[in-house]
Amino acid sequence: MIAGEALLDAFINANILFCIGFVLWRLVRAMMCRVGLEHAYGTQLKLLNAVFVAILCAPLLVLAVNALQNTGVAKGMHVNLSDMVVSYYLNGGLEMKASDFEGLIMLRDTFTRNVLNGDGFIAQAVIAIFVFGAALGLSRLFYSMFCLWRIVANGYDWRSFGRMRIRLSDRTLVPFSTRGLRNYYVVIPSHMLGQDDELKVSLAHEFQHIRQGDLEWEIVLEALKPLFFLNPAYHAWKRQVEHLRELNCDSQVLSHGRIDVRAYCDTLLSVCQKTLRRDRAFVIAVPKVTLVTADRTSPGNGKHSFLEHRIMSVLNAKRLAYQRLTFFATVVPLVAVLALTTVAIQRPGDWSQDRLMLSTVVNLDRLDEINRLSTFGRIRN
Repeated sequence: MIAGEALLDAFINANILFCIGFVLWRLVRAMMCRVGLEHAYGTQLKLLNAVFVAILCAPLLVLAVNALQNTGVAKGMHVNLSDMVVSYYLNGGLEMKASDFEGLIMLRDTFTRNVLNGDGFIAQAVIAIFVFGAALGLSRLFYSMFCLWRIVANGYDWRSFGRMRIRLSDRTLVPFSTRGLRNYYVVIPSHMLGQDDELKVSLAHEFQHIRQGDLEWEIVLEALKPLFFLNPAYHAWKRQVEHLRELNCDSQVLSHGRIDVRAYCDTLLSVCQKTLRRDRAFVIAVPKVTLVTADRTSPGNGKHSFLEHRIMSVLNAKRLAYQRLTFFATVVPLVAVLALTTVAIQRPGDWSQDRLMLSTVVNLDRLDEINRLSTFGRIRN
């Protein structure tokens, strides 16, 4: 039960941190856009990935803090959001009945205990929804991987060097890249062999994705999707990663100067037109990184499509200096705030002085209520 409670706590904390981390990143990105760094897509993507790693490492941070406190090294370091709220209440900051406030503070503990024991309709409904959704997500993931494997396996070997395999396929109209346990695969539609510009752009684009490690990030995000399917922040997070990696890839490919901007934009438009006739097996096949995706609205750009956003970014591209310095100057405070939040949202390990006082106030209120009812009964008799 203790192990199950720890896992459930870690899962709840991860969902909270995804929401908080996404909000923090959006604030940082808004500040970057205000100071003229809206085209620093690589830096923005690295920040988003750094926050993601910090969230995944949150349980290790909690274990480290607990170990330091148990050994007496960090005995005086006590930061807990729940205790802060209790202290604020006892100082008169909130007008609420003590018993109601205690129930609100203990809501997470009550929910955790009910879910672990399966007590109550709400807890049973939460368990059923999570199990069904996770099972459905895993089924979709395995079926998607099977569809992807079938497309890659039915392709024809064209070029290979090192761990890279380039294959031609009659089953896809969109170039994409993926990977196995060891090798990387770039799959090109067969019709592109007669279109030099499109072939050159597609290969350069997919090679850049592989160099950036985008495939590994896509695999991690898709693997965790069945666990966090109820968290809208996670879906928004994944979509932001998908958009930023494409914008960054476009910028990096064109920065080398070996591909004409017009040819690049023409290829994006041409391939996007062909995706309107794509088959369903290709749409659901994951994890992969494609040259273009189904056109949809770009977040933060009103009703503009993402393809339009990509083309406008390519045409208005700017060379930005000190991107590495900007990244480190931004990621340190961002991760520090997230680490502090990680420690603060943990469940209190023991009874603090304020919690004991709150419990005393609740007990006194209950005794007063009992005495009042008893007195009322004697008066009536």
